[in-house]
Amino acid sequence: MPHFDYIASARRTISMERDAVDTLLQRLDAHFIKACDTLLACTGRIVVTGMGKSGHIGCKLAATLASTGTPAFFVHPGEASHGDMGMITPQDVVIALSNSGNTAEVVTLLPLIKRMGVPLISITGNPESTMALAAVANLDTAVAQEACPLNLAPTSSTTTALVMGDALAIALLEARGFTAEDFAFSHPGGSLGRRLLLLADDIMHTGESMPLVTPGTSLRDALLEMTRKGLGLTGIIDEQQHLVGIFTDGDLRRTLDHSVDFHAMKITDVMTANGKTARSGMLAAEVLKIMEDAKINGLFVVDDNGKPVGALNMHDLLRAGVV
Repeated sequence: MPHFDYIASARRTISMERDAVDTLLQRLDAHFIKACDTLLACTGRIVVTGMGKSGHIGCKLAATLASTGTPAFFVHPGEASHGDMGMITPQDVVIALSNSGNTAEVVTLLPLIKRMGVPLISITGNPESTMALAAVANLDTAVAQEACPLNLAPTSSTTTALVMGDALAIALLEARGFTAEDFAFSHPGGSLGRRLLLLADDIMHTGESMPLVTPGTSLRDALLEMTRKGLGLTGIIDEQQHLVGIFTDGDLRRTLDHSVDFHAMKITDVMTANGKTARSGMLAAEVLKIMEDAKINGLFVVDDNGKPVGALNMHDLLRAGVV
């Protein structure tokens, strides 16, 4: 078999698709604005439909919209003709994708969509097609040539449809003021969700699990408290239950550099006063940032009055998947 230049082929494909995407910049016009306004005004759901490769792009568009603040789902046009039209309500907006704009399975649905009074937005490569003419807004994704050397397999055309869909979704995201926390609510199972939703209060040790001693406690007894609770630190609280200091494994190592009487020395002689703390209600990711910046492995969570309500260390953050 003669040698084939795979790299040259890949470069040609990427260059062609890049050039096709670049042409979209000149096609962002009043139709794009109308599409965005229509979608923002929708009181129902965004129903995305498309056949074949356009359908695959439609599935991705529906998923992107749904995860960025615009409730959406995909309906297969073939299934819509056999019962799934019942999933569409007059409060919805339909986005239909087809490079030709004349895909039979989608065109069949147009009279029904119009009869329901549902606005149609088309993403097509043919502004004069049946779909484009029936739509309140048509997003033109035409390409001069597919990246496929036979000019048959949908390649450049699906890329432009994908990019136009992303442009639509992100424009809506920004118009809604969609935040990272909003995004996390759509992704609670991922690492992003854990970083943006998990609070320090959800993973900290509370009540009897907190290692706490009073100022008059000996260094020996403070070490026993640290050992019992297993967090690598202990807090020192005054008579009003305010946190006045902290003693950690690091403090212990530094103390061992000197000759000390563990029975006679008080914890207040070796504690760190005004140590780093976190506030109740803080995101676990914010607590992680405090610990990383201060190069510490644990801290106390305090309330608005400076009273400890919990304690946690790096291992707790690791177990929770925040790190």
